[in-house]
Amino acid sequence: MSRDAIPIHVIPPTSESAKAGGLSGNAPPLLRELSELLRKLLSTGESSAIDLSALPLTPADLDWLREKLGEGEIAVTLQANGESTLNETACPGVWWVTHRNEQDSVTAQFIDVTFVPELVKAHRQDVETGLEYLELLISDL
Repeated sequence: MSRDAIPIHVIPPTSESAKAGGLSGNAPPLLRELSELLRKLLSTGESSAIDLSALPLTPADLDWLREKLGEGEIAVTLQANGESTLNETACPGVWWVTHRNEQDSVTAQFIDVTFVPELVKAHRQDVETGLEYLELLISDL
């Protein structure tokens, strides 16, 4: 059978899915989960993360979620084998984290619930290097 003989049937979207603009309905429950994770952060200090790439979310779901969470005051960009961005949302303690490869393709997206994302914290060895550098600057004065 040739490919031209294969019947193709176009099924129009239902009016309900057309109204939703591609929303799957999987994003709104994430707001409830984030609320619980913030409660846990406040009561125990324990950070959490939601791997958005592992969930059945459409691009419209991600846009909806990003719009609902809004933008906060802090944005961090890291350059290491591609760009990573850590954006605080309008809900302090909730961070939208996106990792890209060297070709600028998104490799992972997370929502981190934490006071400060681990990626931003300086490692002890780096701080020790900073101290050595400052001491060198001071010795040259």
